[in-house]
Amino acid sequence: MSCALAALVTAGVLAGCGNNYYFAGRVLPPSGIANRVLIAIQNPSAASKGLLQFVDAYYDIRQSYNDKIPSFSISGYSGALPATIQNMPEEQIGAVYGSGDGSFTLVNYQKESTIGAAATLSGLSSSVFVSRNQLWVIAASQAADVLSVVDKAGGRSYTLSLPGVYHVSMNPGGTVMMAFVQNSNYAYYPRKLTSADSTSLAAYYLANQTWPAPYIDCEPKNLPGMCLAQMQDPNTGSPLTFDRPVKGVFSEDGSSVYVLNCGPECGGNASSVSILPVAPLIVQDGEQSGALPTQSALAANTISVPGGASNALETPGGPDNVDTLYVLGEGSATGTLPSGQLFSGYLTPINLTNNTAGSPISVSDSAPGQRTRMILADNNTLWLGGIRCTQGQRYATGQPYGCLTMFNTTTNTVSLIEPYQGDLTGIAAVTGLNKVYIAEGGQIYIYSTTDGSAINNFYVTVTGTAYDVAYMDAVTDANNTVY
Repeated sequence: MSCALAALVTAGVLAGCGNNYYFAGRVLPPSGIANRVLIAIQNPSAASKGLLQFVDAYYDIRQSYNDKIPSFSISGYSGALPATIQNMPEEQIGAVYGSGDGSFTLVNYQKESTIGAAATLSGLSSSVFVSRNQLWVIAASQAADVLSVVDKAGGRSYTLSLPGVYHVSMNPGGTVMMAFVQNSNYAYYPRKLTSADSTSLAAYYLANQTWPAPYIDCEPKNLPGMCLAQMQDPNTGSPLTFDRPVKGVFSEDGSSVYVLNCGPECGGNASSVSILPVAPLIVQDGEQSGALPTQSALAANTISVPGGASNALETPGGPDNVDTLYVLGEGSATGTLPSGQLFSGYLTPINLTNNTAGSPISVSDSAPGQRTRMILADNNTLWLGGIRCTQGQRYATGQPYGCLTMFNTTTNTVSLIEPYQGDLTGIAAVTGLNKVYIAEGGQIYIYSTTDGSAINNFYVTVTGTAYDVAYMDAVTDANNTVY
C-alpha cells in the first residue's frame, strides 16, 4: 500500500507517511495529546519551585489515555514560581515568566521542551512581553526603577531609567511598545536610534548633560542606541496628560492603541479609554509617520468609562457585526463613589464603529487597580476574573460573589458569577470543546461554556499552586489571557 493518508484516530489526528498531523500542518507532539492545557505550577515539591505540567483537555486527565504515563510536563524547565504564560499557539511557542527568579523562558509546544531564555532581564519584572517573532522583549522592573528593552536582531539590551514603571504593553509584531508608571498621568515609549541620531544625541548630552525632548533617558550615554520618550503634545511640547494610564490595547487592524485610564481605582479622577494612532510610536527611528495628538485632540478621542478601566479585549464582528471593545474595571455605574462605599466590578462595552460606551454591566469584583483576566471562549462567552474579590461591594453587602464571571456577548448579559474559590490568576479557553480551564485559589477548575456548569476536575488537580493556564493547541494567538 502506498504511503498516503492512513487513518483517522482519536482527537481528530491524521496519520500518514510516518508523520502525525492534526491541524494547520502542526506535528503531533511527543505526548500524542492533541488538546493540551499548560499549567504553571509554583512549589510543586520541596525540591522544586516551579513546574510546567500539561494535561489532556479532551479527556480532562493528567495521565495518558491508556494510563501508561502518569503525567506530562515540559522538559528542561527550571524557573522559580512561574506566574504568567504568554501563549502564542500560532508560533507553537509559549513564554513563561518566573516571579521567583526573574526568568523568562521560551517553551517549544511542538517538542514539549524549553528553548531557552527569551531574554536576560534586570531583576524581577512586574510586567513583561515578548514579540511573536521573539526579536523584542520589554519588561518593567518597578523595584529597580528601570525599563528593559531587548533587541535580539540588533544584539543589544538596554536598561532605561523610569522610576515607578510597573506596566508595559507591546503590539504582536514588536513594532510599538509602551510603558506606564504607577500613580502617574503620563505615558512613555522606547525608540531605537539610527547611527546619525545616536551620534547627534551623544554630542547633545555631552554639551548639556541632559536629553532633548521628548527623550527622558538614552542608553548608553556615550553613544546611545535606544531612547525612552515621553508622549508629548506636538504643539506645546508639554506632556500628554492621561488619568492613571495602566495599559495599551492594540486594535485588531493595528492602526490604533486604546490606552486604558484606570482613574479612581488607581487613585485618579475618572476612568476612560483614550484612542491614539500607533504610527508616531513605532520603535524603529525613521519609520514613524504622523504625530501624536494634541492634548485637546486626545480629550476629543477619550471615551468615559465610569465602571473602571484596568483591562480590555476587542471582539471583532461581535453582536450586529460591530467591533466591540469590552473594558473591565472597578468603579461605579455613574463614576461617582459614595463616601465609604467599596468599588464594584463592571464590564463596559464600547462600540468601535462610533466610539460610544454602553452602560456598565455588573460583574465579579476584584482588588482595585489589579491586573484582571479576560478571554473569549466558545458559545459567544467572555470569561472574566481577578484577585481579592472579597474586597468589593458584592461581598460587603452579602450579594452572591466570586472571582469568575461568565458573560454572554450575544445577549450582553451576565450568565453566571461562579462561587468563590480564591484568587483567579489564569483562564484558558479550550476552543472547540466548549470548556474553559481556570487557575483559581491555586487549583485547577473546569467550566462548561454552554451553561457555566462545573466539569469534573478530579483528574487535573495539581500538587503545588496552579498560577496560570494556557491552551497550547489553540487555533490563534488571540487565545490568550490579557496581562
